[in-house]
Amino acid sequence: MANACENCAEKRLIEETRELLSKHEKRRDSLIKILEEVQVKYGYIPKVCQLEISDYLDMPLAEIYGVITFYSRFSLEPKGKYNVAVCLGTACFVKGSKEILEGAKEKLGINEGETTKDGKFSIDTTRCVGACGLAPVFTINDEVYGNATVKKMNEVLDEYMNKE
Repeated sequence: MANACENCAEKRLIEETRELLSKHEKRRDSLIKILEEVQVKYGYIPKVCQLEISDYLDMPLAEIYGVITFYSRFSLEPKGKYNVAVCLGTACFVKGSKEILEGAKEKLGINEGETTKDGKFSIDTTRCVGACGLAPVFTINDEVYGNATVKKMNEVLDEYMNKE
């Protein structure tokens, strides 16, 4: 029975991806915009979507995979509802962002690139969010938290944990 459900979900992904693709010209320079739309819609870029994009743009799957893995804003794995990203760029790192990352991992019980079992949180690292004057910095989705500490991270995570 689970297999039938997986096929239904895959068919839905294919249909939705084809609908999204129909709004774009069949040109290689449409790739980034298409990937952005898929990322926003699903929170990551599923393999079946990559295959549909490959067929539509007549591009090798390996090339599409290369673009996805090159840009940090794209993901091959589902993210949590709240994606925590700790900046490890130079300014943040020298001001203690590694400790903030370790604190978040401990509090959430997951490692970088993982998502909590309930799907609520995921943790990533980034090299720069362009807020070096506020270092160290972490983000949760599009919200930037500057002058961060482990204590501040824990307080913010507690707020998100208590939502809903």
